[in-house]
Amino acid sequence: MPQPYLVKPGRKVKLSDIDPDDTGSIKSRADAEALLEDDCEALYGLQERLYAENKRAVLVVLQAMDTGGKDGTVKHVLSGLNPSGVEIHSFKAPSADERDHDFLWRIYQRVPRYGNIGLFNRSHYEDVLIGRVRSLAPMKVIEKRYDSINRFEEILDDNGITLLKFFLHISKDEQRRRLEERLNEPEKHWKFELGDLREREKWDDYQEAYEIALSRCSTKHAPWHIVPANKKWYRNLLVARTLRKTLEALDPQQPKVDFDPKKIKIV
Repeated sequence: MPQPYLVKPGRKVKLSDIDPDDTGSIKSRADAEALLEDDCEALYGLQERLYAENKRAVLVVLQAMDTGGKDGTVKHVLSGLNPSGVEIHSFKAPSADERDHDFLWRIYQRVPRYGNIGLFNRSHYEDVLIGRVRSLAPMKVIEKRYDSINRFEEILDDNGITLLKFFLHISKDEQRRRLEERLNEPEKHWKFELGDLREREKWDDYQEAYEIALSRCSTKHAPWHIVPANKKWYRNLLVARTLRKTLEALDPQQPKVDFDPKKIKIV
């Protein structure tokens, strides 16, 4: 059964040791899509049970380099779920109001309610990624944020919020190919931003920033999963399968009713 690379607490991550082209035991897109269809069908039923139980929630965090496939993952993994039980939030540069609060303030407001599956497209980790690479805060402030993140995620776990954190790992060559695709296909022009090229110049710095965050913030209550993501079909399968296994382990139950349905007649 395919699984992403689980970052064990205390392990020092070296991204160059993980092949973004890896597809494990899955040899073809057709095989992956057949498995994904089965997983998505199972997720629908599991989500219904989680929603009915209304005692816990699951929060999926997606991080990646530009073009890493965050939007595509959302589309292929969550599109078949009941939208009333899904909360999706994308975090861009903080607003003036958000900058007037601590860096986790805007994040906590988007934590999913009980019964729901939440998804963060980018997240609180931006403050130790772009924040570190672009020196958006003093380094002594950045260094304190790793512990703040770990404490924050432990609080969520203590309160019934299960975190699934995925780093979608692509190669620099694959990023170049995807950026060129956005330029060559008119229907994708809107996705291209000149700022992506400026960030690409900092590729090595971002890889180092991710390695630090993955190493320091993979904990027992909120571990990181590194997903080889050059092959989009394998990426989708790994995320869906991990979410499915997590929900199956939670085993949400529909609440018992305080009446006998057999004795009720509707006239």
